[in-house]
Amino acid sequence: MEYVILFNVLVVAGYMSVFFAIGTAKKNNSVVDIGWGTGFVVVALFTLFVYGEFNARQIITTVLISSWGIRLTTLIFRRNRGRGEDFRYVQMREKWGEKVLIRSFLQIYMLQGLFMVIVSYSVMLINSHSGKSFGFLDVLGILIWACGFAIESIADVQLRDFVKTKKPGEIMTKGLWRYSRHPNYFGEAVQWWGIFIIALSIEGGFWAIISPMTITILLRFVSGVPYLEKKYKAYPAFRVYMKETNAFIPWFTRKK
Repeated sequence: MEYVILFNVLVVAGYMSVFFAIGTAKKNNSVVDIGWGTGFVVVALFTLFVYGEFNARQIITTVLISSWGIRLTTLIFRRNRGRGEDFRYVQMREKWGEKVLIRSFLQIYMLQGLFMVIVSYSVMLINSHSGKSFGFLDVLGILIWACGFAIESIADVQLRDFVKTKKPGEIMTKGLWRYSRHPNYFGEAVQWWGIFIIALSIEGGFWAIISPMTITILLRFVSGVPYLEKKYKAYPAFRVYMKETNAFIPWFTRKK
């Protein structure tokens, strides 16, 4: 497994370096967000073709990861097209000054590459080991993944439609967004918990828990929820929304 991880580290480092070159040429580090989803597809395909046996579990897992990664990349590409650099990267660029190139390479591209490898551990494990025969855990994991994929996809569509007609200062509080302030992030995390369940059919599969735990922590406490909440906290309506609605896990509103 050590060699599987090592070679995937090299693949991801090369992959993220390409996006660094593109981002540097365009002076727009937002391209790293476009590369995030398809990076997992690259890891899944590389591990499957180099180490896999092309059994049902490996093929299905690769299809699931590819479906999620391609959908996410397409969504972000369309959203970012024609827009400038994301406010997060603008702030970093201003803060780093003359050291923006080296710090962007290490703290944006390579750091995301590191997280990509960690989150992909469950996929690497599945695609490089035979494991038990296809069974209950595989079916359960697929169902959990499907629920997460549906939640993320529906939430993204609802938000996209809202943005088309929103008025200044108005925030999204309908559909799935009525029960969670970030249902799309929650759905993404659920998908990785589903992949983890599938990995439990592999010897040592419990260690794959690092994948869903890492992505859940990143989305809830690091790069997902905190950044957006900091941005929208200036809106009075959003502050009310924060008091009434769970940040991550969907639940009923707390209106009195």
